[in-house]
Amino acid sequence: MKVTVDQESCVASGQCVMTAADVFDQRDEDGIVELLEDQPTEDRAEDVRQAAALCPARAIRVEGQSGFVR
Repeated sequence: MKVTVDQESCVASGQCVMTAADVFDQRDEDGIVELLEDQPTEDRAEDVRQAAALCPARAIRVEGQSGFVR
């Protein structure tokens, strides 16, 4: 699994952090997403996919064995 974020698209809603805090964080000054782990382990896969699905700005991209997820 490979995760990327588009900080330019992020609207700082924090959904990703609430869903997968070990993979995502937010900058203190403006709340924009920060990626902590770009290749999370498979045990984090469901949370990461859910974070991507919940992102209102669609700023999270997840690629896995089955290809592009979002």
